[in-house]
Amino acid sequence: MPKTTTTLRCACGQFHLELIGDPFSASECHCRSCRSAAQRLSILPPAFPIAAGNGGVPYALYRKDRISFPDGTANLAEFRLSDTAPTRRVLTTCCNTPVFLEFEGGHWVSFFTGLWPESRRPTPQIRTQTGDVPDGVTLDDSLPAGTTTTAGFYARLLGEWIAMGFKSPRITIEEKINA
Repeated sequence: MPKTTTTLRCACGQFHLELIGDPFSASECHCRSCRSAAQRLSILPPAFPIAAGNGGVPYALYRKDRISFPDGTANLAEFRLSDTAPTRRVLTTCCNTPVFLEFEGGHWVSFFTGLWPESRRPTPQIRTQTGDVPDGVTLDDSLPAGTTTTAGFYARLLGEWIAMGFKSPRITIEEKINA
């Protein structure tokens, strides 16, 4: 059975990407760096919300071999929390639409779920990094979280890497953005 292709566009429509099949995971990350980056990037005009109401950042994870940029990556810019940060968040240069997070050397990309129309948006299946939740924030029990869940999440990442033949294709982004 052929896999479906999903086409996603930035807010102004000048950039698009294609994803093959469904994400291998959908998660809501609560680590300090995701929350901090979401705050900083959410104020860039026209101010797209990135974080969920509880402060976590929802992502849909795809293997890099399931992603294509038909028009290239010239309309993308990277943002890092610091010069030595191992992760980069990528936005469009035309309208500051948040597109994805990428771990240095990773074989997958975590797409911001705000790229999808709300009716088709991938629903998080797990919460990660909940040990970083700030004091005073209480998460509900609607999603699994914790050590066992996180171990299963990392096992799934490893399984996807094995399926890719241990390859980690590079996505070249030339432009940088400060926020």
